[in-house]
Amino acid sequence: MAEQWFPHLQWDLLLAATQETLYMTALAGAATFVLGITLGLTLFLTAKGGLFQHRTVYSAISLLVNVFRSIPFIILIVLLIPFTKAIVGTILGADAALPALIVGAAPFYARLVEIALREVDKGVIEATRSMGAKLSTLIFRVLLPESSPALVSGITVTLIALVSYSAMAGVIGAGGLGNLAYLEGFQRNHNDVTLVATVTILLIVFIIQLVGDVITSLLDKR
Repeated sequence: MAEQWFPHLQWDLLLAATQETLYMTALAGAATFVLGITLGLTLFLTAKGGLFQHRTVYSAISLLVNVFRSIPFIILIVLLIPFTKAIVGTILGADAALPALIVGAAPFYARLVEIALREVDKGVIEATRSMGAKLSTLIFRVLLPESSPALVSGITVTLIALVSYSAMAGVIGAGGLGNLAYLEGFQRNHNDVTLVATVTILLIVFIIQLVGDVITSLLDKR
């Protein structure tokens, strides 16, 4: 029955492409989470009225974030080809897509982190500081826990964007479902392959959104 509906689809290729997409999304997502939290915290702490207000540092990081967040992803991949080849050794395959995915997503998430931290009750922050708490205590016991629902919601949105980015990267040889849809589907005019690859991407997005919503609900104390 499946062969009748999807005559051109090779299920082993679909499985391999799905694994590559999940691999790129997971690794890039983990790196984006760490870098985004770091950049977002730095922006929050050095902003006007922050604990370590520093106009120069804030302006420099903010400019960097805005620039990389504004570059269309497909152009960013091309711009990072020399950098990618230098650290990965190739510009093809799932690993080659990781630098562009991380550089494209981390600034986006950093801005979401900064916004989430700004929503933390100022009274709680001041009370913690008045008790002589260290910076590490303030960050890991107050700022991150208090903003955790927004942080999880933000990384959920970012992961979904990464799935989309990975599909675009697949068009220029990064592998994954985007590569399958383009090479095996579009270029060979196999509409069934394109359809299944697209539906698989949608399923991944729906699952990420569902898991993110559940975790956000569990963390939200309101």
